[in-house]
Amino acid sequence: MKHIRNLAYMGTALIALTAYASAASAKTLNAVASFTVLADVVHEVGGDHVKVKSLVGPDGDPHEFEPSPTDARNLKAADVVFVSGEGLEGWMDRLITASGYKGTPVVASQGVNTRTMEEDGKTITDPHVWNSPVNVLVWIDNIEKALKAADPEDAASFKANADAYRKKVQALDAYAHSKLDAIPEDRRKILTSHDAFGYFGREYKVTFLSPLGVSTETEASAADVAKLIGQIKSEGVKAYFFENSNDPKLVKQVAAATGATPGGELYVEALSKKSGPASTYEKMFRYNVDKVSAAMAN
Repeated sequence: MKHIRNLAYMGTALIALTAYASAASAKTLNAVASFTVLADVVHEVGGDHVKVKSLVGPDGDPHEFEPSPTDARNLKAADVVFVSGEGLEGWMDRLITASGYKGTPVVASQGVNTRTMEEDGKTITDPHVWNSPVNVLVWIDNIEKALKAADPEDAASFKANADAYRKKVQALDAYAHSKLDAIPEDRRKILTSHDAFGYFGREYKVTFLSPLGVSTETEASAADVAKLIGQIKSEGVKAYFFENSNDPKLVKQVAAATGATPGGELYVEALSKKSGPASTYEKMFRYNVDKVSAAMAN
């Protein structure tokens, strides 16, 4: 009987040791993403197996971001780094050099059907791909592949997370069509701070006019502003929006000259703080759709 009890104790101890070893060997990846929108999508795919830090914080402008020594330390310690690419993170190469990070960032937008635009006489690629959920599906594929490569043991979990999130992102696309397709195309016109809604406009046939180009680092000339004011008047644009990560002064100046009415704030390239209305990509996209569709429907 004593022998049986000893065997039972040994069995219990063995189970406990096995559970401890399994927990101890469970891997948590340290991931860094360039800005909050991308960080949220990485979090959705990575789940409990990935700890994500965003270099640019909530309400931050990824065009004009100035990295700190803390950002350099976080980058160097990362197991995997994600950027959107297409020229968005012009500061990333300098940060990589300063930090000593030895890896190669994963370009989440690789494979996206990009759009080009003219700016200052040059043809450039529009980097704001996430403003169409169709493009975020490409992000999900690239993020899933990169996380599986960095942590093969948790590949099944990454796949399950990615599959579930794809359905949510596809639902966002359907939601936008349900709200916007009912509005006559000649009324789908909006004034915004800078040209960041090109992919949204292409997907849902909405015209966005802005005094600034694709980057907030550009400056609008007096001639450009005058031309835009004339275009807004001739096309009958009725509503304007400013952006959470940009200075609203210029768009308000244009609006005052055209009689456009305020539609509120849009979240274009940065999530809000957790207490705000756009703390995740899902919330951000739905919020923007609701604001834009309401303004155009009036």
